[in-house]
Amino acid sequence: MGRQWLLAKRLVAGLKKGRTNGKLVREISVAAKMNGPDPDMNPRLYAAVEKAKKESVPRDAIERAIRKGAGIGDEKIVMEHIVFEGYAPNKVAVIVEVFTDNLNRTTPEIRVLFKKGVLGSTGSNKFLFDHVGIVEAYHPNSNIDREAAAIEAGANEFETLTNEKNDDIPTDAAGARFICDRTAVHSTSKWLSANGWTVITAEIGYVPKQPANLSDEQKIETGEFLQELDDHDDVHRVWAAIG
Repeated sequence: MGRQWLLAKRLVAGLKKGRTNGKLVREISVAAKMNGPDPDMNPRLYAAVEKAKKESVPRDAIERAIRKGAGIGDEKIVMEHIVFEGYAPNKVAVIVEVFTDNLNRTTPEIRVLFKKGVLGSTGSNKFLFDHVGIVEAYHPNSNIDREAAAIEAGANEFETLTNEKNDDIPTDAAGARFICDRTAVHSTSKWLSANGWTVITAEIGYVPKQPANLSDEQKIETGEFLQELDDHDDVHRVWAAIG
C-alpha cells in the first residue's frame, strides 16, 4: 500500500536500499510546503526529518530544505505536482507522483520509462485505489496490541508491518501501517507518537482495492519496472496494486 511493492523489489538482483539524500531533502521541502515548517504540527515533515537524520543528512541541508519548502527567506521551492497513471508489466495498476521544476523535461522522460508498461490518461486507474491517509510506525514492545492502537489513534484499519516489508522497522519491534481518513493523518500520527510509537511515514496516498497476485517471476519483472520509475530524480512516490 504505497510501499507494498518493496517486497517485490527485494527479489531483484542488486537492488539497492534506500533513497538518495537528494530525494530525502526534497521530501522535507515538499512536506514543509504542504503543511508548514513546524515538525511538531506537521507529521509528514517530522517523519521526513527523522529519516534524513537516520541517513546522516547534514543538519544544514535539513534546515535549508525546510526554509525553502516553507518559503522562508530568499530561496523558495517552485515545483509542480503531477500524477501519472498507468500499468506496469503484468497489468499492475500504477500511480506515480512527480514533483518537478521542468515539465518539458520530466514528462517525456516518464513516458520513456513506461515503455515496458502502459501510460494511461488522467483518471484511467485511480478508481482502482482508495485515496487515504497512511501512517507507518513501530513500537519497541513487540507484543503490543496493534488493533487497540489503531482504534485509539483513530485509524480505520491497520496492517502488520515487518522489517521484510519496511527496512525502517527494527527486527524486534512491532510495526504497523495505519490507514485513516485523509484529514486524520495529523491526529493519528500525534496519538501514536505520544504513546510510544515511532512514526516513519505520515502522508496521503493510494491503497489498492484489489491487489494483483503475481508469481515470483512476475514480481521480479514488475519490481524492475517500478524500481526504474522510483529511481527517477523527479519521482516522489510510486503506488502499485501488488498484494
